[in-house]
Amino acid sequence: MPTFTHDGLDFAYLDEGEGEPILLIHGFASTKEINWVGPGWVSTLTGAGRRVIALDNRGHGASSKLYDAAAYDPDIMAGDALALLDHLELRRVDVMGYSMGGRIASCLALRAPERVRSLILGGIGIHLVEGAGLPVTVAEALLAPSLEEVTDPMGRTFRAFAEQTGSDRRALAACIYGSRRTLSREEVGRIRVPTLIAVGTRDDVAGSPHPLVALVPGARALDIPGRDHMRAVGDKVFKEAVLAFLAEPH
Repeated sequence: MPTFTHDGLDFAYLDEGEGEPILLIHGFASTKEINWVGPGWVSTLTGAGRRVIALDNRGHGASSKLYDAAAYDPDIMAGDALALLDHLELRRVDVMGYSMGGRIASCLALRAPERVRSLILGGIGIHLVEGAGLPVTVAEALLAPSLEEVTDPMGRTFRAFAEQTGSDRRALAACIYGSRRTLSREEVGRIRVPTLIAVGTRDDVAGSPHPLVALVPGARALDIPGRDHMRAVGDKVFKEAVLAFLAEPH
Protein backbone atom coordinates (compact mmCIF):
# COMPACT_ATOMS: atom_id res chain seq x y z
CA MET A 1 0.00 0.00 0.00
CA PRO A 2 1.58 3.32 -1.00
CA THR A 3 1.95 6.08 1.58
CA PHE A 4 3.01 9.71 1.69
CA THR A 5 3.89 12.08 4.53
CA HIS A 6 2.25 15.43 5.17
CA ASP A 7 1.97 17.65 8.25
CA GLY A 8 4.09 15.14 10.14
CA LEU A 9 1.57 12.36 9.46
CA ASP A 10 1.65 9.25 7.30
CA PHE A 11 -1.24 8.72 4.90
CA ALA A 12 -2.16 5.51 3.11
CA TYR A 13 -3.69 5.79 -0.34
CA LEU A 14 -4.55 3.82 -3.45
CA ASP A 15 -3.86 4.80 -7.04
CA GLU A 16 -5.38 2.53 -9.66
CA GLY A 17 -6.29 2.67 -13.33
CA GLU A 18 -5.38 5.02 -16.14
CA GLY A 19 -7.04 8.03 -17.68
CA GLU A 20 -8.49 11.23 -16.26
CA PRO A 21 -7.95 11.26 -12.48
CA ILE A 22 -10.67 11.35 -9.83
CA LEU A 23 -9.97 11.78 -6.12
CA LEU A 24 -12.27 9.96 -3.68
CA ILE A 25 -12.65 11.13 -0.05
CA HIS A 26 -14.38 8.71 2.32
CA GLY A 27 -16.79 9.37 5.15
CA PHE A 28 -16.50 9.23 8.93
CA ALA A 29 -15.39 5.91 10.45
CA SER A 30 -14.85 4.49 6.99
CA THR A 31 -11.73 3.85 4.90
CA LYS A 32 -10.81 3.90 1.23
CA GLU A 33 -11.55 0.17 1.08
CA ILE A 34 -14.87 0.27 2.92
CA ASN A 35 -16.21 3.37 1.18
CA TRP A 36 -14.84 2.89 -2.32
CA VAL A 37 -13.40 -0.57 -2.99
CA GLY A 38 -16.07 -2.71 -1.33
CA PRO A 39 -19.10 -0.95 -2.87
CA GLY A 40 -17.54 -1.24 -6.32
CA TRP A 41 -16.63 2.38 -6.98
CA VAL A 42 -12.98 1.71 -7.81
CA SER A 43 -13.82 -1.08 -10.26
CA THR A 44 -16.66 0.98 -11.77
CA LEU A 45 -14.50 4.04 -12.32
CA THR A 46 -11.40 2.23 -13.55
CA GLY A 47 -13.65 0.20 -15.85
CA ALA A 48 -14.90 3.49 -17.27
CA GLY A 49 -11.35 4.51 -18.12
CA ARG A 50 -10.57 6.64 -15.07
CA ARG A 51 -7.54 6.84 -12.80
CA VAL A 52 -8.81 6.50 -9.22
CA ILE A 53 -7.01 7.98 -6.22
CA ALA A 54 -8.33 7.57 -2.67
CA LEU A 55 -6.73 8.18 0.71
CA ASP A 56 -7.43 7.12 4.27
CA ASN A 57 -8.27 10.36 6.09
CA ARG A 58 -6.28 11.22 9.20
CA GLY A 59 -7.51 9.17 12.14
CA HIS A 60 -8.87 6.48 9.84
CA GLY A 61 -7.74 3.22 8.28
CA ALA A 62 -3.99 2.87 7.84
CA SER A 63 -3.25 6.60 8.20
CA SER A 64 -1.86 8.26 11.34
CA LYS A 65 -4.14 8.68 14.35
CA LEU A 66 -4.57 11.91 16.29
CA TYR A 67 -6.52 12.58 19.49
CA ASP A 68 -6.80 16.37 19.37
CA ALA A 69 -10.21 17.41 18.05
CA ALA A 70 -8.77 20.60 16.54
CA ALA A 71 -6.72 18.49 14.12
CA TYR A 72 -9.87 17.25 12.38
CA ASP A 73 -11.28 20.48 10.98
CA PRO A 74 -12.59 19.70 7.46
CA ASP A 75 -10.39 22.43 5.98
CA ILE A 76 -7.32 20.83 7.54
CA MET A 77 -8.33 17.46 6.07
CA ALA A 78 -8.84 19.17 2.70
CA GLY A 79 -5.19 20.17 3.01
CA ASP A 80 -4.30 16.48 3.38
CA ALA A 81 -6.11 15.71 0.12
CA LEU A 82 -4.34 18.58 -1.65
CA ALA A 83 -1.02 17.27 -0.36
CA LEU A 84 -1.79 13.92 -1.98
CA LEU A 85 -2.47 15.64 -5.30
CA ASP A 86 0.85 17.47 -4.95
CA HIS A 87 2.60 14.20 -4.09
CA LEU A 88 1.21 12.62 -7.27
CA GLU A 89 1.88 15.79 -9.29
CA LEU A 90 -1.75 16.10 -10.33
CA ARG A 91 -2.79 19.63 -11.24
CA ARG A 92 -6.55 19.16 -11.68
CA VAL A 93 -8.92 16.31 -10.82
CA ASP A 94 -12.56 15.45 -10.36
CA VAL A 95 -13.36 15.12 -6.65
CA MET A 96 -16.00 12.95 -4.99
CA GLY A 97 -16.64 12.87 -1.25
CA TYR A 98 -19.20 10.95 0.77
CA SER A 99 -20.76 12.25 4.01
CA MET A 100 -17.87 13.77 6.01
CA GLY A 101 -15.85 13.33 2.84
CA GLY A 102 -18.33 15.69 1.19
CA ARG A 103 -17.55 18.34 3.81
CA ILE A 104 -13.86 17.87 3.11
CA ALA A 105 -14.39 17.94 -0.66
CA SER A 106 -16.39 21.17 -0.36
CA CYS A 107 -13.56 22.79 1.59
CA LEU A 108 -11.14 21.58 -1.08
CA ALA A 109 -13.23 23.19 -3.83
CA LEU A 110 -13.24 26.47 -1.91
CA ARG A 111 -9.57 26.33 -0.98
CA ALA A 112 -8.20 25.42 -4.41
CA PRO A 113 -10.90 25.71 -7.11
CA GLU A 114 -8.26 25.60 -9.83
CA ARG A 115 -7.46 22.01 -8.77
CA VAL A 116 -11.07 20.78 -9.02
CA ARG A 117 -12.58 19.98 -12.42
CA SER A 118 -15.92 18.90 -10.96
CA LEU A 119 -17.33 18.13 -7.51
CA ILE A 120 -19.56 15.25 -6.45
CA LEU A 121 -21.06 15.38 -2.96
CA GLY A 122 -22.66 12.12 -1.82
CA GLY A 123 -24.49 11.61 1.46
CA ILE A 124 -24.42 15.32 2.33
CA GLY A 125 -27.19 17.78 1.58
CA ILE A 126 -28.33 20.91 3.36
CA HIS A 127 -26.74 19.69 6.59
CA LEU A 128 -23.47 20.88 5.06
CA VAL A 129 -24.80 24.33 5.98
CA GLU A 130 -27.48 23.78 8.60
CA GLY A 131 -26.15 20.74 10.41
CA ALA A 132 -22.92 20.12 12.30
CA GLY A 133 -22.17 16.58 11.25
CA LEU A 134 -22.92 13.55 13.37
CA PRO A 135 -24.25 14.22 16.89
CA VAL A 136 -21.88 14.15 19.85
CA THR A 137 -23.78 11.12 21.12
CA VAL A 138 -21.84 9.13 18.51
CA ALA A 139 -18.56 10.26 20.08
CA GLU A 140 -19.89 9.33 23.50
CA ALA A 141 -20.86 5.90 22.18
CA LEU A 142 -17.38 5.39 20.74
CA LEU A 143 -15.83 6.17 24.13
CA ALA A 144 -18.28 4.09 26.19
CA PRO A 145 -16.78 1.13 28.11
CA SER A 146 -18.75 -1.35 25.97
CA LEU A 147 -21.34 -1.56 23.23
CA GLU A 148 -23.86 -2.94 25.70
CA GLU A 149 -23.82 0.36 27.60
CA VAL A 150 -24.74 2.43 24.51
CA THR A 151 -28.46 3.20 24.27
CA ASP A 152 -28.46 5.82 21.48
CA PRO A 153 -29.46 4.00 18.22
CA MET A 154 -27.11 5.95 15.95
CA GLY A 155 -24.35 5.68 18.52
CA ARG A 156 -24.79 1.91 18.68
CA THR A 157 -24.59 1.69 14.88
CA PHE A 158 -21.29 3.55 14.68
CA ARG A 159 -19.82 1.86 17.77
CA ALA A 160 -20.58 -1.58 16.32
CA PHE A 161 -19.18 -0.51 12.93
CA ALA A 162 -15.98 0.80 14.56
CA GLU A 163 -15.52 -2.46 16.45
CA GLN A 164 -16.17 -4.50 13.33
CA THR A 165 -13.54 -2.59 11.34
CA GLY A 166 -11.00 -2.48 14.17
CA SER A 167 -10.93 1.33 14.12
CA ASP A 168 -9.22 3.53 16.71
CA ARG A 169 -12.30 4.67 18.64
CA ARG A 170 -10.50 7.48 20.50
CA ALA A 171 -9.32 8.98 17.21
CA LEU A 172 -12.82 8.70 15.74
CA ALA A 173 -14.34 10.41 18.77
CA ALA A 174 -11.88 13.28 18.38
CA CYS A 175 -12.85 13.44 14.71
CA ILE A 176 -16.54 13.75 15.61
CA TYR A 177 -15.84 16.77 17.80
CA GLY A 178 -13.38 18.37 15.39
CA SER A 179 -15.17 17.92 12.07
CA ARG A 180 -18.49 19.47 13.10
CA ARG A 181 -17.89 22.88 11.47
CA THR A 182 -20.50 23.84 8.90
CA LEU A 183 -20.02 26.03 5.85
CA SER A 184 -21.92 29.28 5.60
CA ARG A 185 -24.39 30.06 2.83
CA GLU A 186 -21.89 32.60 1.52
CA GLU A 187 -19.15 29.96 1.41
CA VAL A 188 -21.15 27.35 -0.49
CA GLY A 189 -22.27 30.15 -2.81
CA ARG A 190 -18.61 30.53 -3.78
CA ILE A 191 -18.34 26.94 -5.03
CA ARG A 192 -18.01 27.62 -8.74
CA VAL A 193 -17.14 24.21 -10.14
CA PRO A 194 -19.76 21.90 -11.71
CA THR A 195 -21.38 20.11 -8.76
CA LEU A 196 -23.59 17.04 -8.35
CA ILE A 197 -25.24 16.52 -4.94
CA ALA A 198 -26.59 13.00 -4.34
CA VAL A 199 -28.54 11.87 -1.27
CA GLY A 200 -30.68 8.82 -0.54
CA THR A 201 -34.40 9.48 -0.22
CA ARG A 202 -34.37 7.69 3.17
CA ASP A 203 -31.20 9.37 4.42
CA ASP A 204 -31.88 10.96 7.82
CA VAL A 205 -28.26 12.09 8.31
CA ALA A 206 -27.43 14.21 5.24
CA GLY A 207 -30.37 16.55 4.86
CA SER A 208 -32.11 17.12 1.53
CA PRO A 209 -29.90 17.90 -1.48
CA HIS A 210 -32.37 20.36 -3.00
CA PRO A 211 -31.94 23.30 -0.60
CA LEU A 212 -28.18 22.96 -0.97
CA VAL A 213 -28.47 22.93 -4.75
CA ALA A 214 -30.31 26.23 -4.49
CA LEU A 215 -27.25 27.74 -2.78
CA VAL A 216 -24.51 26.36 -5.05
CA PRO A 217 -24.44 28.06 -8.46
CA GLY A 218 -25.17 25.62 -11.27
CA ALA A 219 -25.38 22.57 -8.99
CA ARG A 220 -27.84 19.75 -9.60
CA ALA A 221 -29.46 17.23 -7.26
CA LEU A 222 -29.80 13.46 -7.45
CA ASP A 223 -32.32 11.64 -5.26
CA ILE A 224 -31.05 8.09 -4.73
CA PRO A 225 -34.35 6.17 -4.50
CA GLY A 226 -35.14 4.14 -1.41
CA ARG A 227 -31.67 4.35 0.11
CA ASP A 228 -30.60 5.44 3.59
CA HIS A 229 -27.24 6.96 4.52
CA MET A 230 -25.36 3.68 4.73
CA ARG A 231 -26.87 1.97 1.69
CA ALA A 232 -26.83 4.86 -0.78
CA VAL A 233 -23.07 4.81 -1.26
CA GLY A 234 -22.95 1.75 -3.55
CA ASP A 235 -26.28 2.28 -5.29
CA LYS A 236 -26.50 1.58 -9.03
CA VAL A 237 -28.50 4.76 -9.74
CA PHE A 238 -25.83 6.79 -7.95
CA LYS A 239 -23.03 5.19 -9.96
CA GLU A 240 -24.77 5.65 -13.28
CA ALA A 241 -25.46 9.31 -12.55
CA VAL A 242 -21.85 9.92 -11.53
CA LEU A 243 -20.49 8.29 -14.68
CA ALA A 244 -22.80 10.41 -16.82
CA PHE A 245 -21.82 13.54 -14.90
CA LEU A 246 -18.11 12.83 -15.29
CA ALA A 247 -18.55 12.26 -19.03
CA GLU A 248 -19.83 15.80 -19.52
CA PRO A 249 -17.37 18.39 -20.91
CA HIS A 250 -16.84 20.31 -17.66
